[in-house]
Amino acid sequence: MIRQSLRERLTQPGIPDRVCVPNGSKQLDCLIVSNPRKKPIIGIMGGIASGKSTVAAELGKLGCAVISADAIAHDLLTQEPVRDEIVRQLGREILQPSGQIDRARLAQIVFADAEKLCLLNKVLHPRVLARTEELIAKYKQRKHIRAIVLDMPLLVEVGWANRCDRLIFVRCDLAQRAHRARQTGLLDEQEIKIREKFQISLDKKAQLADNTIDNNSDFLTLVRQIQDIFSDIARSR
Repeated sequence: MIRQSLRERLTQPGIPDRVCVPNGSKQLDCLIVSNPRKKPIIGIMGGIASGKSTVAAELGKLGCAVISADAIAHDLLTQEPVRDEIVRQLGREILQPSGQIDRARLAQIVFADAEKLCLLNKVLHPRVLARTEELIAKYKQRKHIRAIVLDMPLLVEVGWANRCDRLIFVRCDLAQRAHRARQTGLLDEQEIKIREKFQISLDKKAQLADNTIDNNSDFLTLVRQIQDIFSDIARSR
C-alpha cells in the first residue's frame, strides 16, 4: 500500500516521474530498477540543515545501514579522474594550492550559476547513484541489517523517491535551520534560500512523505519520533 500511494503522489505536478542522467554512452533511468524489497528502503527528505543526517544516524543506531550521498560525493571529489573532469568543466579557480578541490569555493560558484551547477551534477550524479546502487546491493545481503536508509539531499530531484518503501520528511523552521547552520560555520539564512531554489519545494516534498518528523524541539523528542516511526516500519515488513 505504501508503494502504491507513493507512486500516486509522485505524479503530482512538479514531481519528476523519472530522471535520466548520463553514464558514459548509456542513460540511467532512475525509476526503472528492480527492487526485491528484502529490506525496507527508507528515504529521508527535508530542507538544508533540517537534521536529515541526524535522523539517518539515529536510524543507523537502530540497525539500519545508512548511505550518505554527501559522503559519496565528497569522496569522489578527491579522486583524480573526477577532479580533473570538474576542473575541465569549471576552471582551476575551484582548486586549493594543494591541488585539491576547495568545496566551499566550488559551492559558491555553482550556486551562483545554474548552468555551472548542471555541469557539476552531470559529473557527480551518475557516479553517486552508481555507488549507491552498489551499496544497496551489498547491504541487502547482510542479514543483520534491518533496513537501508538513503540520506540523499536530492532524493526526489533525481527520481529516487520511488525507490523507497517509506519516505520521511524532516520538518524544521527556516530560522532554526539557519541558526544550526551558522553554529556549524556553514551557511546563513540567505545562502540556504539560494541553494533551495535549485530544489523541489519543501511543501511538495512534505506532501510525498509517509511520515513527518518535527525537528524544532530537543534531541530526545526527535529520537522518540524516530523510534516510533521505525517501530511502525518494522511491523509493516
